[in-house]
Amino acid sequence: MDIQVMASGSKGNCYRINDGETALLIEAGVSLKTIQRACRFHLSDISGCLISHSHQDHCQSHSHLAAFGMDIYLAKDTLAEIKGKGHRYHALEPLKAIDIGSFKIVPFELKHDVTNFGYLLVSMKTKEKLLYITDSYYCPYRFSGVTHMMVEANYDVEYLRQNHHDGVINGKLKNRIIQSHMSIDTLLQMLKANDLSKLQQIYLIHLSENNSKADEFREQVQKETGVSVTVC
Repeated sequence: MDIQVMASGSKGNCYRINDGETALLIEAGVSLKTIQRACRFHLSDISGCLISHSHQDHCQSHSHLAAFGMDIYLAKDTLAEIKGKGHRYHALEPLKAIDIGSFKIVPFELKHDVTNFGYLLVSMKTKEKLLYITDSYYCPYRFSGVTHMMVEANYDVEYLRQNHHDGVINGKLKNRIIQSHMSIDTLLQMLKANDLSKLQQIYLIHLSENNSKADEFREQVQKETGVSVTVC
C-alpha cells in the first residue's frame, strides 16, 4: 500500500492512499492547489475523499474537490456542519461498511469535541488493512490483522503540563487538548490492546508543534511494536 503524506498537523491534514488499483484521499485540510500538485494534477485518478470531521484543518477544500467531480464521504453530522450540498456528498453510518473501488471501508466513531470518524480500509486487491485514527483522545474499538496504521500521537502529558506552567499555552487550550486529542501514552496503551501480529508500518500523525518530541515518540512506538515508524 502506498501512503503519501501531503500535510499533517493543526495547520492542515491530507493523505493519499493507493493499493495499485484505487486511489483515495483521507482528509482535505489543505488548499486545492496543494492537493493538485501532490496528485500531479490528476484529480480524476482519485476515487473519493474520506473526511474525519468538520474542523478546517481536515475539510478545508471539500467543496473544491466536489466541484471537480470527486465524491466526498463523511458522517451525517459532519455533512451538516460543513454545509456540503449536491450528489457528490455521501453520508456514512458508523460501523456500516462501504465499497469504493478495491477498498472496503468501515467508519467508526471516535471521541472528539465534534462528531469524528476513524476509518478501517481493507484492500480487496492486496488484502492489506489500514487503520486511520486522528483527533481523538480515545478509541473504544479493537482491531485485528491491521498491516498499516495512521494514528495520532499529539502530545506528551509532561510536555503539556510544562508548557502550561511556563505560559506557552493557557489552561483552556491545555484542557481542550486533553479532551480532544490522543497522547503518546494513550496511543501506547491502544497498541498494547490490539493485535499487531501483521503490522508492517505505523505513521504517527498530527503531532503538536509544542507538546511533542518526534524522535522520542518514534523510539517509544518502535520499541512497543517492533515495526517501522514514520513521523509525519
